[in-house]
Amino acid sequence: MMQGKKTGLGILLLLALMAVTGGILLKGQPISIVLVNLKHLNPWLLLPGLAMMFGYVGCEAACTRQILSHLGHRTSLRHCLGYSFVGFYVSSVTPSATGGQPAQIWYMSKDGIPVAHGALNMMLIASCYQTAALLWGAGAWLFLPSVRAAAEGGLGLFLLCGAAIMLLLTFGMAAFMFLPGPARRICHGLLKILARMKILRDREAAESRLDKILEDYRAGADCVKHNPRLAVRVLLLCLLQQGLLFSVPWTVYLAFGLTGSGWIEIAGLQALLTLAVCNLPLPGAVGAAEGGFVKAFAGVFGAELVTPAMLVSRGISFYAFLAISFCAAAAVHLRVRRESRSKALQEIILSSKGQPRVKAVEKYLNTR
Repeated sequence: MMQGKKTGLGILLLLALMAVTGGILLKGQPISIVLVNLKHLNPWLLLPGLAMMFGYVGCEAACTRQILSHLGHRTSLRHCLGYSFVGFYVSSVTPSATGGQPAQIWYMSKDGIPVAHGALNMMLIASCYQTAALLWGAGAWLFLPSVRAAAEGGLGLFLLCGAAIMLLLTFGMAAFMFLPGPARRICHGLLKILARMKILRDREAAESRLDKILEDYRAGADCVKHNPRLAVRVLLLCLLQQGLLFSVPWTVYLAFGLTGSGWIEIAGLQALLTLAVCNLPLPGAVGAAEGGFVKAFAGVFGAELVTPAMLVSRGISFYAFLAISFCAAAAVHLRVRRESRSKALQEIILSSKGQPRVKAVEKYLNTR
């Protein structure tokens, strides 16, 4: 119930941000001009962009299937795709880039995958995803001077903050995985300080939860140590995944019939923009992503086309795929509920009279 309320509030915040962002961006350019410019768009050239978004989700599904396979779970690609769509949808409507991970772990548990293994899977993917984002951003900044120049100014400040947060998260996860002793002492010291400041009330419960998290991270480190090729494959898939996402503006560029900028420049610019806004506490980075696009890509699309290009690019990579992921997530939920109900009915049939049967009936009622 609480998770449902949080998701509902996230959706309301998302709609409010969309309304405010639309009003600000369209203030300097009437909607009539935007519609006229959109008429010059070749819609058929946008299909590769939508295909890239399916590839984006598919890459995460492939990562999940490989990791779970090494953990001893034979999971179908269809189920892994469902988990990825759930993650995309929930992350998009909650003010956190990782908000969809608990939902993915929950649905995995309903398919018989232990919570610890689901959490380990998401942790390994998150570590590789963050590393891939930093590699894309560093490559664009170091080897593409024109992209670096376009990202200066106000966007540069966001980029600096985004890169710093990403580095902190990446090194933090690495420390939790490979230096559990020092990480435990540092975290317990922070909890002690919070308890003395009366900010943390139940220190023992917090330390217990922390130790459980550290144990999961240690298991992740063991998995990486015993399967180094797995970590490399997941990292390569994450690099491909983000390359597909960053290529969406390039398909929009081609759809407008523009020339002069190459794929690597546009993808590199989108990589820096994503790195700058991905850690902001906003659902889907709505507002910051649109405003940043207009500012960063003005030199690529021109002042007249940059707003229509932003609408189409974000329409493909976020808004349209948000609707698609909602439908996929709903299908996953219905499948899980149907299968849970079927298992509960089977337990009722096989259970004897008394307390076991009562529990089986209660379990069945909870799936309705």
